[in-house]
Amino acid sequence: MSDSALDAAGSSLPLSPPPSQTLRSAAPRAQSEARADSAGKEHVIDAMRGFAALLVAYFHCRQIEWVGMQAFHQNAGHSFSLDTIAAYLTFPIAWGSAGVPIFFVISGYCIHRSGALRIANNPAYQLDAGNFWVRRFTRIYPVLLAALLLTLALDWFSLQLPPVSHKIREIGLQAFLVNLFSLQGVAGKTYGSNGALWTLSLEVQFYAIYPLLFALRRRIGMTSVLAMVAVINVVSAYLLERHDVQFFTSYWFSWTLGAWIADAKARSAPQARSSWWLYVLAAAFVALGCAAFHFGQYGAFQLWAIGFAFYLYRALERGNGNQRDGWGLRLLSRFGDFSFSLYLIHLPIFVLLSSLLFRSSLQMSIWPSFGYMLVAVPVAYVFYRLVELPAMKWSASFKPKSALKQSR
Repeated sequence: MSDSALDAAGSSLPLSPPPSQTLRSAAPRAQSEARADSAGKEHVIDAMRGFAALLVAYFHCRQIEWVGMQAFHQNAGHSFSLDTIAAYLTFPIAWGSAGVPIFFVISGYCIHRSGALRIANNPAYQLDAGNFWVRRFTRIYPVLLAALLLTLALDWFSLQLPPVSHKIREIGLQAFLVNLFSLQGVAGKTYGSNGALWTLSLEVQFYAIYPLLFALRRRIGMTSVLAMVAVINVVSAYLLERHDVQFFTSYWFSWTLGAWIADAKARSAPQARSSWWLYVLAAAFVALGCAAFHFGQYGAFQLWAIGFAFYLYRALERGNGNQRDGWGLRLLSRFGDFSFSLYLIHLPIFVLLSSLLFRSSLQMSIWPSFGYMLVAVPVAYVFYRLVELPAMKWSASFKPKSALKQSR
C-alpha cells in the first residue's frame, strides 16, 4: 500500500568527505543520487500491488455475495453447468488474504529503497525524519479521510435497507476518529463496513517507526535489524496478537523483509543474478502458508510474507520495462497504479451493492460477484484520479529541493 513512484526518504546533509576523496567519489555519487531519486516505477512492483489489491478485493467480494464453497457444493453437487464451473474455479480465492502480506513486503521495499541506495553510496547519509513524516502524512491522510467519508456515506445508505448487513460496524464519531488516527486494532474496531482498514493502521505505525529502523540499519546493518525485528515479532505475537490486539510489532517482520530486500539490492551489482531456486522456495512457503491457514490466519501471513520475499528478490532482476514482460504483467501494473484506492474503498461498495440487490442475503450464484468487481474497479479508479493522485502530488511537493535539482 505504498507507492513505488515516491522517493520516501527525505535527505539531510551528509558528512563531508575528505578533500582527497571528493573528486574520486563525485561521479559515482552523482550516479547513485540520480538512481535514488529516480527510484520510481518498477513494473514488477506495480504488477504485484495490482495483483494483491485485486486478490484481496475479490476475496472480500466473494465473502459478501456468495454462500461459500461448502454450501454451494452441497447444493450443486457434481453439476457441470457454467455457473458451477465458474464457482469452483474461484476456489483459490479462499486464500485471498495472502494479498495483505504481499502489500506489507512491497511497502517495506518501496519505503526503504531510495534511502538504501543513498546509504550504500554514502554510509554517512542521514534520513531527514521530519521530511519523511510530512511526506507520508500528506500522502496517506487525505486519501484516508476521503475513504472514511465515502464509507460513512455508503454505509448510511446501506443501513436504510433492512435487514442490515452484519459487515457494518459502528459509524459514529468515536469510531471515525479511532480510524482517522490509525488506532483501529488497539483502541477500537475498523470503521463501518470497511474492515480492510485494519492494515492501514499498521502501515501508519510502520512509517512512524521507520526513522528508528533506518538509524539502526546505519549502526548494525540491515541483516541484524531483520533478526532483531523477527524476535520482536514473535514476542509481540505472543503478548498482543493472540489477545486480538493488532499492533505493528506483530507484523513488522513482513514489512522489514521488504526493506531488507531493498537494502540487499542497493548493495549488489546491477548485473548480479540469483538462483532460480528462489522461485521454488517462494512456491514452497506459499504452499505452507495455505496449509497453515487452516489453523489460523496469522501464521499463514508470516509464511506468505517469506514466500513472497523470495519471489520478489528474484523477480526484481527481470529489469524495468523488459520486452519479455507479457500483457498480463503490464495489465496488473495498471491496476497497481490505483491499488491503494481500490483497497481502501472496495468493501463499502460491495456491502451497498449486496444491500441494494439482495437485501444482504448470500447468493448461490457466483456471477454477481464478478459484477460487483466491475463496479468497484472503475469507482476506485475515479477515486484515485480525484483524491489519491492530488495527494501524491502534494506529497511530492515536499521533496527536498536538493533532490529535485539532482533528478532534473
